[in-house]
Amino acid sequence: MQQFRPEQLAITVEKNGNRRFTKSSNPTRFGKYAEIRTRDHEFHFNLNGQIRFIRGLGSDWPHPFEALKRTDGNDWVYYSVGAAIQQRGIRDWLGEYYLPCFAYQSNAIVNFTPYFLPVVTGAFAAWAQLYANIRTMPMDGLPSGTRAFLNRVAENDDSALHARAEDLHTIIGGQVSVLPPDTHHVDYEVIPLNIADGCLYHCKFCCVKSSRRFHPRSMENIREQIRNLKDFHGRNLQNYNALFLGNHDALAAGADRVCMAASEAFSAFDIGNANIGYPRLFVFGSVDSFLKGGDTLFENLDRLPFFTHINIGLESVDAETLAEIGKPLAVADIHEAFRKMTDVNRSHENIEITANFLLGDRLSPDHHQSLADLLGNISDIPPGKGAVYLSPLAGHHQECDDLLQSFFEIKNKSRLPVFIYLIQRL
Repeated sequence: MQQFRPEQLAITVEKNGNRRFTKSSNPTRFGKYAEIRTRDHEFHFNLNGQIRFIRGLGSDWPHPFEALKRTDGNDWVYYSVGAAIQQRGIRDWLGEYYLPCFAYQSNAIVNFTPYFLPVVTGAFAAWAQLYANIRTMPMDGLPSGTRAFLNRVAENDDSALHARAEDLHTIIGGQVSVLPPDTHHVDYEVIPLNIADGCLYHCKFCCVKSSRRFHPRSMENIREQIRNLKDFHGRNLQNYNALFLGNHDALAAGADRVCMAASEAFSAFDIGNANIGYPRLFVFGSVDSFLKGGDTLFENLDRLPFFTHINIGLESVDAETLAEIGKPLAVADIHEAFRKMTDVNRSHENIEITANFLLGDRLSPDHHQSLADLLGNISDIPPGKGAVYLSPLAGHHQECDDLLQSFFEIKNKSRLPVFIYLIQRL
């Protein structure tokens, strides 16, 4: 770990973070990265020299465990541990020690916008100043590794980072409007690979799914994405251990496409030798694609070199609510999918099926009660599998305390782990 200090900067060209994603209350980095520290701020960069994290070091920073993170989609996300919003128990809500606060419209449970706090705007200003200093810094006499790193940083100004995000979206055919909730296990760090477009249902309540009819991508299109994604990530490819097969119902693309895409991406991206171990695969599925998936599908998924997470949108076990949200399914379909979820979790070691349900006071009075009954009466639970995510209705401003009260009433009755699902894009 080489460290150099030009211009009052403490530069560490290569730092080793954890080799496996873990749950931790203190700020933890994963894989390999570079660091620049000033008197007031800490900046982390990926292996391509692109800014990833900013954390304040002064006493005015809200909490030493809080930070700003930039995604591959070039969104900044503020990671709060609840200091500024005077909230506790975030881990009970989300399964993590932090609350991601987005700078875009989402289904937030807390009306907290940190981006206007003076210390946060000051952090962005500090990054701009650091970049300007690097561009004008004399490089003579610097170690070759430090000089190469600073040159990579200098290539990645705000306009370059914006262009990279557009390149990513061009490669995969559009922005990822929502990531599966299970991706919180890898801090939402996934390589997106679209194997299908559109959705089977087009529910009225949904604010993230495409209006396009469902259509699987061709095998050649998928392989072209893989080639382009490998080039796009470059040096930093080795920091990814997770793949997201998109978009909204990849399971409906069929076993051949799912398994081909996963296997070829695993090989092309060399995920088996990534800086972070325990490869994971994330997939959305609909009730229909899940119920139609036969034994062969799940046997093939179980043999992939990933642990596979499949997230199914069940939404409600109340007929009035299903009709209100425009979900073209019967309550019996939801019950059947829920039973199959527990069956697959029990019988396949390397697969976890999780489910989404809605949360909000606009729903039928029977919605929350029927959901609590379903989750409270389940039996023969596979250990450590089958999380349930409750998604607050986007655009509905129910009071945080009321929303959390409804959430905990359901969570406390459930025999499965229950968390809140926040809409995060990429």
